[in-house]
Amino acid sequence: MDKLFEGKTVMLSGGLGDIGRSIATEFARQGAHIGIGDILPESGATQFLEEIKNFGVKVHYCQLDITDATAVQNWVIDVENELGVASLIIANAATVTIARIHEITPEQWARELRVNLDGAFYLTQAATARLLHHNQPGRVVFVGSWAAGSVHAHIPAYSVSKAGLRMLCQCMALELAPHQILVNEVAPGYVEAGLSAGIWGNNPGLKDISREKVPIKKIISPQSVARQVIQLCHPENEHMTGSTVLMDGGLSLLT
Repeated sequence: MDKLFEGKTVMLSGGLGDIGRSIATEFARQGAHIGIGDILPESGATQFLEEIKNFGVKVHYCQLDITDATAVQNWVIDVENELGVASLIIANAATVTIARIHEITPEQWARELRVNLDGAFYLTQAATARLLHHNQPGRVVFVGSWAAGSVHAHIPAYSVSKAGLRMLCQCMALELAPHQILVNEVAPGYVEAGLSAGIWGNNPGLKDISREKVPIKKIISPQSVARQVIQLCHPENEHMTGSTVLMDGGLSLLT
C-alpha cells in the first residue's frame, strides 16, 4: 500500500512532547522525513529518534528555543538542506501555566505568549516563505485548543495565546490560499498528555471527574490528535483552509 507522504518532509515543533511524539510517529508511518524541534537536548531524544528511523525515513533533530526567530529560521534552512523543502508544517510547541489573572507573573505571561503564539508564527512564517521561494504547495497545521473559544479562568495566558493562534491561522490561510498552501487548526479538548496527564497520573479521581464533564465521556489520546493532524494534511484535502477542527467531545457545547 502506498504511503500518504512518501518522500515528503515535515517540520514539527514541540516534537518530544506526548502529542509531538505521536504526530511524528504517524507521519513517519506514512513515509515522511521529519525535522523535529524541541527545547530538550538531543541526548534525551535518542531512543525516540531511532524508533522513527525504523520506519525507513530520515530524521533531523534540533534543540532550539522556538521563541528565538533567528534560531527557527536557521532550523528551517538546515532541515531543507538535509531532508528537502518542508511542505508539511506543524506548529505544536506549547506551554501552560496554571495561574489566575492576579496570580500569574509578568514573566510567566510573556513566556507563555512567546512560546504558544510567537513561536508558532516564527516557524510557520519561515517555513512557508521557503515554500513560496520554491513555488511549492503545502499544508500548515496549528495545534490549538478548545480553550481558544471557551473561558478558562485558571489558565488565562494559555487561553489568550490559543485565541491569538486561531486568528493567526485565519490570516495566514487567506494570504497563502492563492499559493495552494492550506492552513488549518486542530483544537483538542481534554487530552491525556503534558500537564493534564501528569496531574491525572497523580490523582486518577480528577481524570474521572474530567471524563464525566465531556459529553461523549471520553478523554482524547495523543494518537487521536495525531490522526486528526494527518487528516488535515491529507493529499485529498484540497479545499479546507482557515478552518478549526474542534475535537473536544462536545465540551464547547456546554453552557
